[in-house]
Amino acid sequence: MRVLVVEDEQLLADAVATGLRREAMAVDVVYDGAGALERVEVNDYDVVVLDRDLPLVHGDDVCRRIVELGMPTRVLMLTASGDVSDRVEGLELGADDYLPKPFAFSELTARVRALGRRTTVALPPVLERAGIKLDPNRREVFRDEQEIQLAPKEFAVLEVLMRSEGAVVSAEQLLEKAWDENTDPFTNVVRVTVMTLRRKLGEPPVIVTVPGSGYRI
Repeated sequence: MRVLVVEDEQLLADAVATGLRREAMAVDVVYDGAGALERVEVNDYDVVVLDRDLPLVHGDDVCRRIVELGMPTRVLMLTASGDVSDRVEGLELGADDYLPKPFAFSELTARVRALGRRTTVALPPVLERAGIKLDPNRREVFRDEQEIQLAPKEFAVLEVLMRSEGAVVSAEQLLEKAWDENTDPFTNVVRVTVMTLRRKLGEPPVIVTVPGSGYRI
């Protein structure tokens, strides 16, 4: 899942990003509304965690722009105000969910995952394919009832492949969904991660390489 965190409190923004990355999400961070507009017009995000009171460009205007672009991106709006009128106003702007500060990180994570599921065709909370069972919320993977321990990027790549439901996913798409914008697009990190993932998932192999196209399960 690709997430953009937009928050002018840099310590909070970085802490949220670090926590989401530990949950196997690819996270970009900006600290003002102008930076947010630049990112959403260039990158495809599943979810934007958007502080409402931002410098340079207000969070409301960022939210409006996301709606105008007609993107499937979902917006989780953050604010220091918990007033009902503020929540209603934020939702009327086009936000998909609303979370007042201070918040529990576990709730933020759950809401981001729930919104991420809404950017694609509805799928069950636990994904199953080719003998693999993946639970994004619990961060658990099983093959034939045996648990498999995966690193965050390995988990992220497997989740993208599972969600594609048999369709071929290119290396570029995996790079976009499982890594942040600071990753070198010419790196071989996708190939290396897929190799390691194949080894951990065991025999017979479930990840198929489609020459010149990408990977599928």
